[in-house]
Amino acid sequence: MKLISRLHKNACLLAVLTLLAFQSAALAQDKAAKIDQLVSLYAKYGQFNGAALVADNGKIIYAKGAGQANMEWNIPNAPDTRFRLGSITKQFTATLILQLVEKGKIKLDGKVTDYLPDYRKDTGAKVTIHNLLTHTSGIPSYTSLPGFFQNVSRNPFTVDEFIKKYASGDLEFEPGTKFVYDNSGYFLLGAIIEKVTGKPYEQVLKENIFDPAGMKNSGYDHWGTIINQRATGYSRTPRGYSNAPYLDMSIPYAAGSLYSTVEDLFLWDQALYGEKILSAKSKELMFKPNLNNYGYGFVMTKTTLAPPTKLAVPVIQHSGGINGFSTLIVRMVNEKRLIVLLDNAEDGQYLNKIAQGLMSVLYDQPVDPPKRSIADTVLNTILEKDVTSAIAQYRELKAGKTAGEYDFGEMELNRVGYQLVQMKKVTDAIYICKLNV
Repeated sequence: MKLISRLHKNACLLAVLTLLAFQSAALAQDKAAKIDQLVSLYAKYGQFNGAALVADNGKIIYAKGAGQANMEWNIPNAPDTRFRLGSITKQFTATLILQLVEKGKIKLDGKVTDYLPDYRKDTGAKVTIHNLLTHTSGIPSYTSLPGFFQNVSRNPFTVDEFIKKYASGDLEFEPGTKFVYDNSGYFLLGAIIEKVTGKPYEQVLKENIFDPAGMKNSGYDHWGTIINQRATGYSRTPRGYSNAPYLDMSIPYAAGSLYSTVEDLFLWDQALYGEKILSAKSKELMFKPNLNNYGYGFVMTKTTLAPPTKLAVPVIQHSGGINGFSTLIVRMVNEKRLIVLLDNAEDGQYLNKIAQGLMSVLYDQPVDPPKRSIADTVLNTILEKDVTSAIAQYRELKAGKTAGEYDFGEMELNRVGYQLVQMKKVTDAIYICKLNV
């Protein structure tokens, strides 16, 4: 009788576990369907062209491409499409530095000149590795130099050449006293990694992060190298898409030259939960908020979801932007949730909004749906007809039944005004600015 009772209990337990597994799978499918609907609508409105991945409880529930990886050949984006990451690169550079700290080869309070003896002593002896990692060094960012992109960004440089010309400026403030986002700092970190290890930056990356994490579709994006399934970068213009301006990839270097896929970035996220890549102590340092809530290659903040609940969710995240590409990685470590958005059409202005919507789905909160851009609509009418027709269209749409489908926010018409100024249509720009007022 005891045996029969035990078997009965086991059968009941198995039935309950099976039911729970079924319910969990059904919930995941329901969330995936809502996510797909949301991403598809952003793509339909021309606000997302890339690949998206969402994970819940450490498991992928959605991974899909939207739009084109190559518009000239109509090649669609997919989860294994390789995108330039821009500044998401910084978290990998920071990880390599922390690994070298663990090995005793670098000290976080060590100075730049301790590792780069040729760097100018009057500034390099003041700036620490910690300052470089947290954007508190005071070294001017080369991407902020006047005319840099127009005059310099197409030219190849060696690491040493570039540092001497563009990453050795006079300090803008006393190190550690302010936060100013600084690509020069992470460029210097790449040089320090090479100096300390005696190996190229990209080789150190492959050996110490990509290979251990199983990231086979990630690497340093050299323009001349044939890279399978690499997305082409595009710029949005008032008349449609165009190929993004060329950028020599020796320039972003350790601050922004990597490529990856949404699937590989999921592997990266998972690796950060264990200690294969970094020790618990190093991760504590990486995710510790400093000035402006910046850690080492990550930002610690909260994302407020849409009304009425306005739930504030703690996140660890970082965005990236580079010619033709916008990127975002958002980690919700308490629930092992992840959102990765990689876009190859410079639609970065929408990525945070998309991520907020996806988070609302994950947390079972109301979703603020995407809206059509009234800016795109008005600008197209100006280009096809005239500004008078565009203003009439704007007023008609705002008063009409479909008004709720459009974003009439202040920045929409501002954007039209600035674009018209760039196109030297100053009179039209004035009319649009008056309409906005």
